[in-house]
Amino acid sequence: MIEHCHIEALCTMLGPKGATTDQAEIAPHLEEWRSKYFGQTQLLLKPKNTAETAEAVKYCHDHHIAIVPQGGNTGLVGGSLPGLAERDEILLSTKRLNKNISVNETDYSVTADAGCTITAIQEAAAEYDRLFPLALASEGSCTVGGVVSTNAGGVHVVRYGTTRALTLGLEAVLPNGDIYHSLSSLKKDNTGYALDQLLIGAEGSLGIITKVTFRLFPAEKQKHTFWLAVKSPEAALELLAQARTQTGDRVSVFEFMPHLGLEFVLKHIPATTAPLSNIYPWYILLEVATTTDDPHLQHHLDEWISKAMDNGLILDGAAAQSGAQAVSFWRLRESMSEAQKHEGGSIKHDISVPVSKLPAFLEEACATINAAYPGCRPTPFGHLGDGNIHFNIMQPTGADKEVFLAKWEAMNMLVHDIIVKYQGSISAEHGIGRMKKAELTRTKDPVSLQTMKAIKRALDPNNIMNPGVLFDY
Repeated sequence: MIEHCHIEALCTMLGPKGATTDQAEIAPHLEEWRSKYFGQTQLLLKPKNTAETAEAVKYCHDHHIAIVPQGGNTGLVGGSLPGLAERDEILLSTKRLNKNISVNETDYSVTADAGCTITAIQEAAAEYDRLFPLALASEGSCTVGGVVSTNAGGVHVVRYGTTRALTLGLEAVLPNGDIYHSLSSLKKDNTGYALDQLLIGAEGSLGIITKVTFRLFPAEKQKHTFWLAVKSPEAALELLAQARTQTGDRVSVFEFMPHLGLEFVLKHIPATTAPLSNIYPWYILLEVATTTDDPHLQHHLDEWISKAMDNGLILDGAAAQSGAQAVSFWRLRESMSEAQKHEGGSIKHDISVPVSKLPAFLEEACATINAAYPGCRPTPFGHLGDGNIHFNIMQPTGADKEVFLAKWEAMNMLVHDIIVKYQGSISAEHGIGRMKKAELTRTKDPVSLQTMKAIKRALDPNNIMNPGVLFDY
């Protein structure tokens, strides 16, 4: 238990709006979206600015009190819930750090507080005819600090890169309470270690991000959205290569789904309709976007797709004829995870491999899982354009959900061994958290892991900052 004197001191420090011990108020912060993890804590801190955050962190550092930072609480790997480690932890939410979003249209940058949502940044950029391309299913609730701390990906990585590629600079409170200042719209800075990069993807283990400067792009003026059917992952890769060439590398989305996943969506999500009248093995959601109006692009795309259909590369397809139809295509893709929740138990793998190796990985992984767990229903889908697939395994029809989910760790190990064989990653965009830390230790290059631990010890010798994520030390 955290001593009452420390709880009282922190509550006095941040005031009634900045700290609470009311369990009813704390409760919404303690359950993960998948309901796989449930946390507990005596105290929730809600600082209103960087100075308050630093003051609270310094106090915790001096008294060896563990802190778990939390953004929008949209994580999926148990990385932002307190009380899951062996020690009592305070929860620190950055949601009140949400007052400032500043767009610099000349520098093509935006600086935002850590508690601002991704949707708010997208909207602020759009007011200046700029694009913030990070696009996630949870963008209305996930926050700046969280997406940077987990190096979030999303559907536009194929063109714009991950959050790491979009981050120009940041401000953070380090584990001793010092404030690290690196907010800048500089495109080039060759002055030693890239310290920002340590904090990006560190899942709050090296500090609490309080502000970020992101890269912006010209607004997309014209979009063309297609729902296409292909016979195999190999055909999908060939289609991706052609799309990039034919569009002058203006492919902004290339999403990949099996028919089984679409079937779940049509079954469980109201008001959804199949874009094509026939059933095909695999589907692609392709979007091409331009920053200028190109009157010839639609005709060129129609010609290319028609030729690809004649050659058998595309089996069938539909082009969105309106914004509403494009939204209906997107709803099918974005409902994949939700539909699986209604279908039963699902064991999930957020993995990536080099794009060229995806077909071989999918073939081997599906065969291995089917042999080890007969009746299971592999439902891989995701961002084929950047090699990130959500390799989800649905329970056999009629199986007991809890019995199936008990196989989670064993199934993860099978899949991750294949990932290592194909030089991939066991976490493409959701992070490691607590869920995957044992697998990180098992599969990560030992020298890399030792170096990560050395950095953690150097910056956080008291191990107060999100202890228990990534690894133990």
